Amino acid sequence: MVGDGSNCADARHKEGSWPASLGSVASALAGNAYLAVLAPSGAETGSYFVNGLTPESVQPSTMGPGLVDLTVGLWCDDLLPQSEGPWELIRTGRLDRRGLWQPLDPAGRLAWLSVALRHHACRNLPDSPAGSTFTLDGRYIVDEDSFYCALGEAVNGPGGYFGWNLDALDDCLRGRWGAASPFALDWQHSETAATYLSKSSTEAANSPTTFDRILEVLQESRIDVLLR
Repeated sequence: MVGDGSNCADARHKEGSWPASLGSVASALAGNAYLAVLAPSGAETGSYFVNGLTPESVQPSTMGPGLVDLTVGLWCDDLLPQSEGPWELIRTGRLDRRGLWQPLDPAGRLAWLSVALRHHACRNLPDSPAGSTFTLDGRYIVDEDSFYCALGEAVNGPGGYFGWNLDALDDCLRGRWGAASPFALDWQHSETAATYLSKSSTEAANSPTTFDRILEVLQESRIDVLLR
């Protein structure tokens, strides 16, 4: 279970791993840990590094004999507000079609990208063959984050990740993130996207726009960008 900011999270442990009495649990401090986000099957779908992990309550678990449900307080800088939405789609198997990020506000799109990054490592997706063509739908690109939401699902399907800033995009283009250079990017409705990405990437006069910088990074990695 995940939440926003300073959170409480449920964790399940074998009985005996934690003090059995609430009085003992409340005074215990576990410190730092990696918190795995699990599917109902128990498969890991992502993880976070958390700190200030403090047990708050413990009770027998409905998940099976010998297990306890442990409620803890924790702090996680990387768990962004609105992250629970995409994690719930992943947990329930409803992240099964493109465009589910489109109704989100700016904070929601950023959270979507953060979850997509953490989920990617657990998907074990191979790179598509060199020379593949990916179709990028530019109709819903209204800022830089929405560009990366659209690009991620163009390359890796619903909920896919393929960068969330220029440096990360450059890293993804080196391989092992779903696509191996060279490949073609069929950018449909690119004029619509360019309108929103036309803001200068710096405050300097005559500096390249975000749209220009994206094209530069793609083309430097031998990506054939087809603007339609």
